[in-house]
Amino acid sequence: MKIAFQSNVFPLFHPQETDDLKDPCAVFDGKTWHLYGSAGTVTTETWTLFHATAEQLDGPWTEQRPIELPINGSGIAAPGVIFADGVFHMFVQTEFMRAGGRVEHAVSNDGFTWVVLEPAILAIEDSAEHGIYDPHPAEIRGHKYLVYSAMPKFDRVPQPDIYLARSVSNTWFGPWERVGKILDHTDVPHHNHRDDPNYEWGIEGGQLVELPDGRVLLNATCFLPTGERGTRQRVFFAVADNVEGPYTTVGPVLDPSQRGENGHSTVIIQGNELVLLYQSRIEATSHRWRYGIARCDL
Repeated sequence: MKIAFQSNVFPLFHPQETDDLKDPCAVFDGKTWHLYGSAGTVTTETWTLFHATAEQLDGPWTEQRPIELPINGSGIAAPGVIFADGVFHMFVQTEFMRAGGRVEHAVSNDGFTWVVLEPAILAIEDSAEHGIYDPHPAEIRGHKYLVYSAMPKFDRVPQPDIYLARSVSNTWFGPWERVGKILDHTDVPHHNHRDDPNYEWGIEGGQLVELPDGRVLLNATCFLPTGERGTRQRVFFAVADNVEGPYTTVGPVLDPSQRGENGHSTVIIQGNELVLLYQSRIEATSHRWRYGIARCDL
């Protein structure tokens, strides 16, 4: 699989009331595009749930009021949203730099007002999933899944890998059965090694997409083995014949136009076109995170 983006618009827009925008997820309800993400500042790692709307995926985007959910956590962010059968389903983390955490599940009829249901997945203390975050829903070959990052206990910095859960009822209401790890550090040669003294972070921001040819695309974020911190984060793809893998990495797919980095993204397939909605920070944005959008033919 070769990736050659024919167009790349960055930044897509500048936010009105926040320093940084991260973790974009765009969904279409048949009339309107809804863009969800994390809004806040990396200075204090304080975040709210971002929401904007547009008639076209390229915008112009109208910022809506931040979404407030009645849930607790120090890292309520990175919403993964899907629209199905007239209902928006949001899966959102509660932690990302700490152990523990939950994948919370909220529903909405309009994309603006949300009701929180029972958590979809809980971290398991003293296990490989001691901490969990970055959930994203996916429907692959008629089956419903959640892909997410999970990490064991850590002393210095989290080292997450990519994990998968399957809906037992094959609805977005679960319950969710853990499938296990589907992508490890060792599966990604362009990712920093666990024992590297300059190790920065693990694999995160996973998303699964069914390609037109039936294969499964894993869209995720890695950290390059070398380079200055703040320049090593990259979007990469991996491809498999089955949702559980094994996955073959395509490698980093998009380089910043200037000194900087890119990461957590969402892939949208429109006909024979792949659209990548991603986060990036470069010198031109004063190293503040913004959204970009790139397109290529499949």
